[in-house]
Amino acid sequence: MSERSSIAEVNIHLRARSQDKALIDRAAELVGANRSQFMLASAIKEAKNVLLDQSTIFTNAKTFQEVMSWMDAEATSAEAEGMMRILQAKLPWRGD
Repeated sequence: MSERSSIAEVNIHLRARSQDKALIDRAAELVGANRSQFMLASAIKEAKNVLLDQSTIFTNAKTFQEVMSWMDAEATSAEAEGMMRILQAKLPWRGD
C-alpha cells in the first residue's frame, strides 16, 4: 500500500476562528487545493519537520570524535569545490 492512500481512512476534526478559516481558504485556493487537502498537506509537512528536528543519532565516542574533528577541519579542495557548486547553483524558486 502506498504512503498516501487515495481513500481517506479516518476523520480529523478541529475548531478554528473564522478569520483563521478564511486565511486557510485563501491560501488553499492559491495553490489549487481544497481546505482539507491544504490543511492535511501542511500538517504532514510540519509533523515531518518536528520529527526531523527531534531525531537523535547514536554513536560511540570514537566515531563522534571523528565526525567532530572532520567538522572542525579546513575543507578539502574537493569539499570547497562542491560548496562553490552548491552556492552557484540556480535556484528554481527564485528563477535564477
